[in-house]
Amino acid sequence: MSARRRSARVGLPITCGELVQGTLDDVPCLVSCPINRYHTAQVGLAGGQGLSLLTPGRSKTRAALELAMTAWGLAEHVTVHLEGDAPVGRGYGSSTADVGAALYALAKAGDWIPDPLELARLAVRIEPTDSTLFTGLALFGHRDGSLFESLGPAPSLSIVVLDPGGCVDTVAFNRTNHRAELRKLAAQHHEAFDLLREGVRSSHLGAIGQAATLSATAHQSILCNPLLEPCLKWAQDVHALGLCRAHSGTLLGILLDPGQDGDQVLGYLASRAPGQVAVSLCSLTGGGAMLPDETRAAATELSGGRK
Repeated sequence: MSARRRSARVGLPITCGELVQGTLDDVPCLVSCPINRYHTAQVGLAGGQGLSLLTPGRSKTRAALELAMTAWGLAEHVTVHLEGDAPVGRGYGSSTADVGAALYALAKAGDWIPDPLELARLAVRIEPTDSTLFTGLALFGHRDGSLFESLGPAPSLSIVVLDPGGCVDTVAFNRTNHRAELRKLAAQHHEAFDLLREGVRSSHLGAIGQAATLSATAHQSILCNPLLEPCLKWAQDVHALGLCRAHSGTLLGILLDPGQDGDQVLGYLASRAPGQVAVSLCSLTGGGAMLPDETRAAATELSGGRK
């Protein structure tokens, strides 16, 4: 192994749920909706052995790092500090952002060239994992890592995030057997994934919005979000491309053409959403590891709007 860099700092984007989630040929899979907000990990290597996770309450990250250290035969002491406070259980993909940033930073500190698919397959051994570990937009078998397809770079579009608070117990949700309902929705999922593929390939933003809306509405039979129906109307009112949602959380997002006045739409939605709903404006971005300067260029908290 070549000489190690002693430390590395890496960011990974959080999400506004998923653009599409469902099954393809009975394989559960998704395409995450990464946004320009990040969790970061600072990893240092020193003499000795073991793992010191300096940020409390990140047991999933610890478990993933321990798997990686064993897989890579790492016999040094690893110190990890995480930054990022996206709430859990709403669809921000905060656990994946923590785990992914830490794994990328560990690889970089150890002077390995990280393989995103290897890292993602380590992560799914801990829990279902978002596709934000991959550059651009990617379709990923989030439960077992058996399916991966790079769709291409993330197109430029804005997203108004609507956060009603609350929390979905993702552990319980992922343990629930949804197979019967998923089979009923298989044709809609196939259509949504095809629309999304074509939309990303050809930069057809309308197809991306249509795909996300189809997936969001179909998922109501599995996890009903009471804010979705009003959001559909608001999306029409502002001539949005469509809407996305967290398929195991509470978030919704209104997808906007970059030529639209995002601040104006933000104000419109903020005036109509219930008082407990936080409304903010962000941008779609690509997944994958981001270096410190790139993450600093984006705000660490959701910007604009109101609670």
